Amino acid sequence: MIQKISKIVGWLALTFIAYTTLSPIGARPVFAELQLEHFAAFGLVGVALGLAYPKRLLWVTVIVVGSAFGLEALQLLTPDRHGRLLDAAVKAAGGISGIGLSHLARLILRTKVGGAGQL
Repeated sequence: MIQKISKIVGWLALTFIAYTTLSPIGARPVFAELQLEHFAAFGLVGVALGLAYPKRLLWVTVIVVGSAFGLEALQLLTPDRHGRLLDAAVKAAGGISGIGLSHLARLILRTKVGGAGQL
């Protein structure tokens, strides 16, 4: 059940991030300070996709980090946005942190539940 919900949350979050990253600057919602917001958004994607695909963490890492750098590069094609290497690095760091957190959570839950086959 956790994997199914995590798949939905992860892909919806990544879709929302892509929309807000490539939309006109005036249409972009702001929730917090930009670097914190970038880190947290990709952290959420990392956690969700890490929980959704626990046996494919390398694939998840490629998707999350690739999305961070790819979306920043795509901003260079929009007239009112700018892609910055620092923003991409912060997004990638948030995503990797989220993936690590999902892996840690699975290890802790596996230990508490008492068996590797439980998750």
